Amino acid sequence: MRPSPLLARADAVANPAGDLDAAVPTRYDDPLREQNALTGGRAACALARDVVAVTGPDRLTWLTTLSSQQLTSLTPGDGGVEALLLDAQGRITHALACVDDGEVLLLVTEAGRGAALAEFLESMRFMLRVEVAVHEDVAVLAALGEGGAALEEAARAVGAHVATWRDPWPGVVEGGTSYDVGLGREHPGAGYRATWVLVEAEAVGEVAQAFLTGTDQAGGAASGGAGAVLGVSGRRLAGSLAWEALRVEAGRPRWGREVDARTIPHELDWLRTAVHLHKGCYPGQETVARTLNLGRPPRRLTILQLDGFTGQLPVPGAVVRLGERVVGTVTSVVRHVDYGPMALALLRRGVPVEAPLTVEVTEADAAEGAAATAGAAGAEPIAVSRVDAAQEPLVSPEGRAQASPAERPGAGLGSVSLRRDR
Repeated sequence: MRPSPLLARADAVANPAGDLDAAVPTRYDDPLREQNALTGGRAACALARDVVAVTGPDRLTWLTTLSSQQLTSLTPGDGGVEALLLDAQGRITHALACVDDGEVLLLVTEAGRGAALAEFLESMRFMLRVEVAVHEDVAVLAALGEGGAALEEAARAVGAHVATWRDPWPGVVEGGTSYDVGLGREHPGAGYRATWVLVEAEAVGEVAQAFLTGTDQAGGAASGGAGAVLGVSGRRLAGSLAWEALRVEAGRPRWGREVDARTIPHELDWLRTAVHLHKGCYPGQETVARTLNLGRPPRRLTILQLDGFTGQLPVPGAVVRLGERVVGTVTSVVRHVDYGPMALALLRRGVPVEAPLTVEVTEADAAEGAAATAGAAGAEPIAVSRVDAAQEPLVSPEGRAQASPAERPGAGLGSVSLRRDR
């Protein structure tokens, strides 16, 4: 994606170069206040995302055969669906927010991933009537709760609205299932209602100003104008720090953070919103079905509540230990306005939920809060301290979904004699 026009605002603070969210502001003011505004539906945020457009009469049936989701029922204005592209072993290669306007299917993916997605789709066209193109002229803004409708209204008011995607997380969509057997509590993201509004990239500043003022006038502010952070009824802009904190609180997986080279959907509870268990064949379906019915995911996503008294925070990639044994990896780290330091982590499924864990803080983390690297000479980061961590599991350690069979199919066959009676 192109750098967001909102980065040109005088009050915008940029993310570090090379960060996943480098194309959008990290904050405008205090990120903790921005979190409160997002939660109250009074803030809008620019997301670092690429948009790929698919046109042609075969687009919906084609993407249905390639992805984990049923797209053929999409209609204009329905809020869209979420889908995954998997490799033959069921590992996640792309995560997509999908919305169709009756003529164009828009696929929203991580910033920097649009070209790779378009290249893959081009390789799978064969003789089908589809065309694929990266749309750098479309940007993504987002809001929570009632802010979603206000943001969409602002986009329409300035004539820049392209589409609206409503995040289904953490609900269980038609054909989906949840990996929460035995957890016995409300999902931590129960109140999470995110709306993504796709707008014309050149009009991002006008949409933001219309949202702030609450009118159909952009106030004459150019996309790079400073403007006021606070607008009507306390409305403001929020940066990626605030958005990420609320995403982590909700346990919402993100491809650019929670997915590595071996992640399967079950480990992230992504069968809730992005997998249809009863659709036709697609790449990776065998792994999805086999793990659901016969096996258990090897790892599980969890929220970690981190000890904030040390003043030190780990970064994504930090090692999680049970005693001295490595049992997982941190994927996202945030400071939450109510809960303090939090993280998402992928742990070995068998790690006890009540087990006291620690997370390593390396020299680079302690010095600057920057991502730990191996350095020019390739040396491993040196752990200088650890912070205590308590789990809030998102995926059940039992490794069973609500749709998993009560008993493994064929479990009783081992006791049946196959020898013919004589």
